Amino acid sequence: MTSPRVPPKPPSRPDRVSLWRYARLFRQDILSAQPERLYRAWMAEFRTPFFRSYLVNQPDLVRRVLKERPKDFPKSNRIAEGLRPLLGESVFLTNGAAWERQRRIIDPAFEGGRLRETFPAIWEAAQACATRLEARAGAAVEIEEQASHAAADVIFRTLFSIPIEHELARDVFEEFRRYQRSQPILNIAAFVPLPRWLPRLFRKDTRASAARIRLLITRLTDARAADIREGTAPDDLATKIMTTVDPVNGDSFTPQEMVDQVAIFFLAGHETSASALAWSLYLLAEHPDWQARVAQEAQEALQGGRADFAAVSKLRVARDVFREALRLYPPVPMMVRETQCPEQFRNRQVPKGSQIVISPWHLHRHTQLWDNPDGFDPGRWGGKAAQACPRDAYIPFSAGARVCPGAGFAMVEGPLLLAHILKRLRVEPLDVPVPVAHLTVRSRDGIRLRLVRR
Repeated sequence: MTSPRVPPKPPSRPDRVSLWRYARLFRQDILSAQPERLYRAWMAEFRTPFFRSYLVNQPDLVRRVLKERPKDFPKSNRIAEGLRPLLGESVFLTNGAAWERQRRIIDPAFEGGRLRETFPAIWEAAQACATRLEARAGAAVEIEEQASHAAADVIFRTLFSIPIEHELARDVFEEFRRYQRSQPILNIAAFVPLPRWLPRLFRKDTRASAARIRLLITRLTDARAADIREGTAPDDLATKIMTTVDPVNGDSFTPQEMVDQVAIFFLAGHETSASALAWSLYLLAEHPDWQARVAQEAQEALQGGRADFAAVSKLRVARDVFREALRLYPPVPMMVRETQCPEQFRNRQVPKGSQIVISPWHLHRHTQLWDNPDGFDPGRWGGKAAQACPRDAYIPFSAGARVCPGAGFAMVEGPLLLAHILKRLRVEPLDVPVPVAHLTVRSRDGIRLRLVRR
């Protein structure tokens, strides 16, 4: 029996390149544009004529930026520049008082009790996904596309109580796929600080796709607002968010603000979940022993065929597999913050206005923090072994005040989808995917798996 392959990762660039060479490499793939030394370095500096950038892997520095002093390190506008045509002033892009107000309105929708209430919708989406894939048994499928479909279905069912087969939901899903292919964050403002008054230049397809998405979302939110006024709105996440009043200011989201928030819920909740699910299935295809364990657990936890929230606590192996996939292939590979005042990192002076890059991709594979950093080992998350996993070196959902509000939601959705799929099907690898990142970590040419009915 052949040994499983080491999970693929992209090649690294030469250690020193010019800014323009780096920009070209960055455009092709964020991950392979970085040097190999970042997998072992505690800190690295990159200087340009326009700004300084510091990547930090040292856990106490990561903790300082994300947890201890987040207000001193707000989100950088460098990455936000390319996303603003779609996301407007959503919670993903704002800072300060505006962000705090948005989180006060959004967070109640994702509290523990609400997760239990939305669970039946997640269960239905998982069943629908397994049924679609079972119909393809015996065939080769591109699993990233199928994972995107499933994750979008979860979003629409939990947010607006409609399945993806609904015409409007399907249109939004297809438009988001076109939007990602346009590589929205790759624009000159990501590299060169531009004054606020200077018009931003975006690819024509990026701007057009963002406008179409916002128009479709506006139709969804306007229809829900009408249902709320008439007292006929379902008790789902959209209704909860649109009717929540800021306890400090007493106001709620305007229609425009709600469009911004729905756009990021879909982009963050759909893209990240789809990426993690696809890589999880690929890793299990390469490791049939772990796949068999997930399938056996699913048979026991999901028996009865009805949406039982107690099943969540029974999917321990599926959850550990999903955690490990998030470690190896964190959907958001890099986060960028900006210093508000001069700082000192590792006895090095960091000027005000510097870009602080925290890279889950490199942090999760750091050679001095993880045992077998490039290997697939879900066992590291169970029992006593979990105590050796460095808490501040595992941040697939960020950390601190700006941690993703849907993190708990994702950790229910992902393992449940895995369990429903592998309860019915076995997955086999057909080729070796090449990880790349433009917006999230995906495969350059897709992930092809063969589906076999159990």
